[in-house]
Amino acid sequence: MTYALQAKSELARRELGQECCQQAEMTAFIRLGGSIELSGRRLSLQVVTSNPAVARRVFSLFKQAFSPAVPEVLVRKKIRLRKNNIYLLRLSDSPKVQALLRQLGFLQRETLENKATALTLDSKCCRRAYLRGAFLIAGSLSHPGNSYHLEIYTDYQEQAENLAALMDVFGLKPKITARKNGFLVYLKESEQIGEFLNIIGAHTTLMDFENVRILKGIRNQINRLVNFETANVNKTVEAALKQVEAIHALARRPGLAALPPPLKQLAEVRLAHPEASLQELGELLIPPLGKSGVNHRMRKLEKMARQLWTKEK
Repeated sequence: MTYALQAKSELARRELGQECCQQAEMTAFIRLGGSIELSGRRLSLQVVTSNPAVARRVFSLFKQAFSPAVPEVLVRKKIRLRKNNIYLLRLSDSPKVQALLRQLGFLQRETLENKATALTLDSKCCRRAYLRGAFLIAGSLSHPGNSYHLEIYTDYQEQAENLAALMDVFGLKPKITARKNGFLVYLKESEQIGEFLNIIGAHTTLMDFENVRILKGIRNQINRLVNFETANVNKTVEAALKQVEAIHALARRPGLAALPPPLKQLAEVRLAHPEASLQELGELLIPPLGKSGVNHRMRKLEKMARQLWTKEK
């Protein structure tokens, strides 16, 4: 089961809620996954989905909120290039369709309302219900272990802008992008996606989402620390190799015995402990010396070696 299916399965099992919220959710189903057909003076309504759980919820809404408007359910079996069956819920009884459309605000004075949201969403619970319906019928969610991406598809720009404005009411900052046949309203920040799941009531999915996000953050932090430590070790090793090379050059000419005692002692300790850090070298000296003191003396040795190489050239 994909992450989006997991979220939708949870949402589809939620109680239908108050009548106003049922109407808001049904409005989203019709706007983003439905069509209203006019043949002569007869109206028909259908909602299409490839998710059986969503199909059951749409059927339940028809039956409970708009009784006795019980839709006909048609199933188009999957074909070679389509992974899932298609579920089509059709209401062909024209008087019942008209009553339903008037109730939702789609039909006013015998004219179909063309606004992206015909129903007025005055209360927060209805706004949540509309967003829940929008995600159920046209939403997608990536697994947080791979990427952070939640999107809702719509055919029309006005609907996309209405969805974005509705999300903005809850403090979300979605973006809209055009696609070949429609528009996507999407979120890509993990905190925003988590808040959206909370808004639409997908609390179990949200908990799982947060757990994956936290583990992903810990892994990323560990990787950053390991990379940082590896880089430091590499720098230490490279510096030590250059120091050993410089000391070997001084050992050949003029010889370590010709060096001042403090530099001679450090050179001998470095040759004996090529893998040691500057702090560890300082602890091996007699008397012990701090890291900055060791670094100062080591620079003197490297400078002397460079001067020697210059003369040899």
